[in-house]
Amino acid sequence: MAFVKISKPLPALPEDWNSESNFIVHSPLSPAVHRNLSPAGPHFLAHARRKRHSRTFSEDDRIQAQQNVMSVEDEDTGEISEAESPLLLSRDPKDWKNQDHYAVLGLSKYRYKATDEQIKKAHRKKVLKHHPDKKAAVGAVDDDSFFKCIQKAMEVLSDPVKRRQFDSVDEGANRDPPSKKSKGNFYKGWGPVFESESRFSRKQPVPKLGDGKSAKAEVEEFYNFWYNFDSWRTFEYLDEEVPDDNENRDQKRYIQRKNNASRAKRKTEDTARLRKLVDDALSLDTRIKKFREEERKLRNAKKDARDAEEKRLAEEARIKAQEEKKRKEEEEAREKAQKADSKKAKEAAKNAVKKNRRVLKSSVKDVNYFVSGDATPAVINSVLGEVDLVIAKIDNEDLQTLAKNLSGVKGTDAVKNTWVEAVGELIKKGSVKAGDFKVFVAHPGDPYPYPQGMTTTNDGAPPEQL
Repeated sequence: MAFVKISKPLPALPEDWNSESNFIVHSPLSPAVHRNLSPAGPHFLAHARRKRHSRTFSEDDRIQAQQNVMSVEDEDTGEISEAESPLLLSRDPKDWKNQDHYAVLGLSKYRYKATDEQIKKAHRKKVLKHHPDKKAAVGAVDDDSFFKCIQKAMEVLSDPVKRRQFDSVDEGANRDPPSKKSKGNFYKGWGPVFESESRFSRKQPVPKLGDGKSAKAEVEEFYNFWYNFDSWRTFEYLDEEVPDDNENRDQKRYIQRKNNASRAKRKTEDTARLRKLVDDALSLDTRIKKFREEERKLRNAKKDARDAEEKRLAEEARIKAQEEKKRKEEEEAREKAQKADSKKAKEAAKNAVKKNRRVLKSSVKDVNYFVSGDATPAVINSVLGEVDLVIAKIDNEDLQTLAKNLSGVKGTDAVKNTWVEAVGELIKKGSVKAGDFKVFVAHPGDPYPYPQGMTTTNDGAPPEQL
């Protein structure tokens, strides 16, 4: 905690104050005592150092300053410490465009990642080591060439615009891609390559290459980003110097056009280089092969499922068609059987009708057409005509009933009565008229209902024809 002393003016004495009358002595002063004072802290250490080495104040200050310079040179040796090769020390400061500014300041391992503080610290260290005055003090050759290189490196790297131009063409920061025949780890070999190229991207952050466990969407995002890479990289640093002479304007314009054309050419070449780099990485990326194989299996699975579904539908259609065919065949067989049965029934009914007709005709024939002796053709035709009329007018059911009734009776009278009853029913129904019959109707007073024109004897003998 720091304390700030605030000075305040003493209060003014009253106007009537008098030192002789108003001064009050509370106690007398103690006698003076002699004491030896010893320095403490850094002052004590400086006092001890001067006593030990028998130095004056000025000598000790000079020696301490030299030691401080040496300590500055040795500080951060682990962070900024690179050996200077003879080739680097012999660089021509006039050829500053071809010098590696990061190597001059000892920042080769940091390059575009070096912070402003690291650049300042490295510059201070190099200046303290290679300043011409210091070299002259130790009797070295008075050569300030490398010192000028240091100053030029600081000039470029401390200016954001100039540093960006230099970083755009800094080949020392590039990472060469692994060989296609290399059997090393793909991700360890190509990861630093894309990380180095990512420094030129306008879009940040740049997607990472990932590893073998990366999802398909991540891998596709990575390659889509690099195939659509938006680079800020420019090549102004390599421009030919434009003369400051304003008198030769044509020459100045010519050089500017030449520089613009050179930049465009280098930009095109760099875009093609980066595209080839991404193509090579894509062709070696085992994840792409894995994803394609998975897609192929998925397509095959879908195709197999589609084929299976089509096969199932075809099988269902085939079974349905078979069932439909079987149903139609059964229906046709049933209809055919029904037709056959109907035909048989019709034939049976027809045969029954024929049989019943025969029974009806046989019934009158068996009773000799209701006459005694030989029946004349006229009687036969008359009786059979009425039989045919009954057969024509009676329905099959009544025909069968009549045939059944005629089959169960014997004797002329019984047969005649059966016929008379049947004809009477037809007359009631209106199917026939009584006037249509002469044989199968009863006549009043006839003991036996024989046909008209027929008589019976008194003794009951068979009737004679009139």
